[in-house]
Amino acid sequence: MKKLFAILSVAAVMTACNNSTDSTTTKDSTSTSNPAMEAAKTADTASKMMDAAKDTLNKKMDAVKDSANKMMDKAADKMDKAADKMKDASDKMKAKEPVKH
Repeated sequence: MKKLFAILSVAAVMTACNNSTDSTTTKDSTSTSNPAMEAAKTADTASKMMDAAKDTLNKKMDAVKDSANKMMDKAADKMDKAADKMKDASDKMKAKEPVKH
């Protein structure tokens, strides 16, 4: 096992040393790329992405709000029905004749 690790480490070192290049790349001086323009484009793109995210979030929040309102309306309806049932039951209890002993 130690021999395998030794062979692999030597191979890795040789591969790393072999892949290094001595090429010198020069930047094209005729390029119209301007760092300030690139930064402005990046800022504009980021701004657009934030606006899109904000719009999406607003739509999701509106959907959540609508869902919550619907749930609350359903709960209010159920409570009204329960209150009506309780009132009916109370009226029935009052309408009964008292038990004579």
